[in-house]
Amino acid sequence: MAQDLAQQQTVAQPEFEDNDEAIRAWDGPLFDRFVQFRHIICEGLAAHGEAALELCPPRTGERVLDIGCGFGETTIRIAELVGPEGRALGVDAAPRFIEVAERESADVANARFAVVDVETATFEEAFDMAFSRMGTMFFANPVAALRRVRQALVPGGRLAMAVWRAKAENEWMMRAQEITERFVTKPEEYDEPTCGPGPFSMANADTTSGILKSAGYDEISLRRCDRAILMGRDTDEAVDLAMSIGPAGEILRLAGERAEHLLPQVRAALREGLAEWDQGEGLVAPASSWLVTARVPS
Repeated sequence: MAQDLAQQQTVAQPEFEDNDEAIRAWDGPLFDRFVQFRHIICEGLAAHGEAALELCPPRTGERVLDIGCGFGETTIRIAELVGPEGRALGVDAAPRFIEVAERESADVANARFAVVDVETATFEEAFDMAFSRMGTMFFANPVAALRRVRQALVPGGRLAMAVWRAKAENEWMMRAQEITERFVTKPEEYDEPTCGPGPFSMANADTTSGILKSAGYDEISLRRCDRAILMGRDTDEAVDLAMSIGPAGEILRLAGERAEHLLPQVRAALREGLAEWDQGEGLVAPASSWLVTARVPS
């Protein structure tokens, strides 16, 4: 089904930096790490995604586009909200995520999935709403991508997305990075692909508003959402997560073998630095996002 849907998209030749490197990262090493920590990551992100859906709920019978759907949980959730008369299409540029999403949604009749690079795809169907849970921050060209999303929405169509606020407001990532950088810094040269602009590319409210204005939206609003995140069921799991995913994990991944001899020191420092968040049944750390809403002019 993903192949058939992807063939329905007319792909234009990009006149800007493409997403190839980020796609290789998300379909390769980052996919493997997200699978390993899926039970932690998806639970942590769910609270922020649900808050966005509460703020801008899909309506019964609507057609909703889910951008950067990953494993597809949000698409399935949206399909539930719009009911059998509505439909949800989840798109992601990484084929391996879509493979999982299709397999796990086999019994959800009104949820579909496709491998699509939103920066270059022109959708041949129209949607009443577009949604994204942490899926728009990694676009190399966010204005181009969100303009194509706008073109896929009907006049008056709504956009809702959750994106991370500033790193200082997300200690679960910032502290791990600061601790890691005592021992290892991001190398200037590396062979591994990176995830794109990174999780804080839309942290600045003015920047994000400007992107949406340039992409043709109006009625733009950003609301702060503070929801703590479970980093691990115990300290060891939280440290493993920090060393695999997020800014700290990216530094260690790109450093590769050059940093292997430092990993025991990094791990020990992380155990000490994250310990205060241990609540007995898991490590819970501060996290903050923007709930962004906008509308297509009628």
